[in-house]
Amino acid sequence: MTSVTEVRKPADPAPDRARPRRAVDHGAWFLVLPALIPILVLSVGPLLYGILLAFTDAQSGRTEPTQWIGGLNFRDLLRDTLFWESFRIGLVWAVGVTVPQFLLALGLALLLNQELRLRWLARALAIIPWAMPEVVVGIMWRLVYNPDAGILNETLRDLGLGGGRDWLSGLATALPAVIVVGVWAGMPQTTVALLAGLQNTPRELHEAAAVDGAGAWRRFRTVTWPALRPIALAITALNLIWNFNSFALVYVLTNGGPGGRTRLPMLFAYEEAFRYGQFGYAAAMGCVMVAVISIALAVFLAGRLRGGDDT
Repeated sequence: MTSVTEVRKPADPAPDRARPRRAVDHGAWFLVLPALIPILVLSVGPLLYGILLAFTDAQSGRTEPTQWIGGLNFRDLLRDTLFWESFRIGLVWAVGVTVPQFLLALGLALLLNQELRLRWLARALAIIPWAMPEVVVGIMWRLVYNPDAGILNETLRDLGLGGGRDWLSGLATALPAVIVVGVWAGMPQTTVALLAGLQNTPRELHEAAAVDGAGAWRRFRTVTWPALRPIALAITALNLIWNFNSFALVYVLTNGGPGGRTRLPMLFAYEEAFRYGQFGYAAAMGCVMVAVISIALAVFLAGRLRGGDDT
């Protein structure tokens, strides 16, 4: 009996090991608090207040108390053809910017991953648009598109291709012109993400594929793309969300014109809130946009989880 008791003694302290784990958990929460409090105050708090505001008739310059009106704002929103037209424009803008943005960024990342002379300088120049504020980018491109003295029209005139077109005021050219600016401004961040993925791909895999006789396209398809696919999916999803929520760039370039052809949903909500003073109605628009983006993000994450080891 004595020997059995002595053998079992080392197994007894197991419950005591759980106590330090609980202490570590409390310590971890204490360390997270400095980052968690600003998120709750600056993100979660305004989001909940905006959702609450969407169920009221809040207006600017109103003397009567704000009334709770339930879902009337959402009912009116369902009938607002101008909002749903802006929603369609927002989807066209988001896809029209994200797709060429990714394709051009992928080509640039592949180029910058090569052993080139002055590669460090090329990489530094490639991220300049990312370092510029959106307001500055918008002002700069307004000068480029200027119908009288803009560099684009001057170049077209020098080439004998006409000129004098007002790109940002034409009904047919405003949205494509703004999309070009969006692609140019957002391409660097996608390039940096893809370039990081390329540099983490082992060179031995490319060398082995080349020894086996694989050409450049086959090496990209069988070696490069499988390594880049998780990063490509993540950055594409983020770009779609960021582009759909764009405001400053389009606001500076066209202010939603001409005739609402570039009025994105965020611009529409901004005008309802700060031009017409309909805070409750604008908050309802924001709730709809948050819901759509959340559903799209949930579908993306579900696809990633189903993909499992494939991605």
